[in-house]
Amino acid sequence: MLKQLTLLLLLISSSALAETEITGNVASKCIIQTDKPGVYGNPTASKLSTKPADGGVLPVIRYDVILGDAYIAKITTPQSFSTSPSLNDVLNWEGTVIVGQVSDPGMAAYDTSKVIYDNVTEFDLSIAGSTWFEVDSSVNYGYDKALPGGTYRSIIQAECIAK
Repeated sequence: MLKQLTLLLLLISSSALAETEITGNVASKCIIQTDKPGVYGNPTASKLSTKPADGGVLPVIRYDVILGDAYIAKITTPQSFSTSPSLNDVLNWEGTVIVGQVSDPGMAAYDTSKVIYDNVTEFDLSIAGSTWFEVDSSVNYGYDKALPGGTYRSIIQAECIAK
């Protein structure tokens, strides 16, 4: 009887514990591509602009959405140069983002329901498919002050945010 009681106490006091891990990978159902890089035109001595009328090229960013109504496109227009000659005066930036081409006619409504704040434009990507966004960026230097010669670069930030 004493052996059985000892065996029972050993079984009760030496419990087993196992931890089992569960992992998973989630692939985004939203892909961002640069379809056309932008180019600044220099229509006046104090201005750079991506507008074709100003000698520029509008950058085009494509969003491919596999799952509709799950993502928001957030596109931030430049407010500074990533590369430029030395500048010692104020820069006045402007930027707009519009829907260019769409793979579904319903996506044309993205332009009328976009949200704009500061230099950010957000679009609710409610329909699966591809949307091409055109970005206009322009900057004026000082008050009619000529931009120094050199290479000027700026960056558009494009994000796909899960809702």
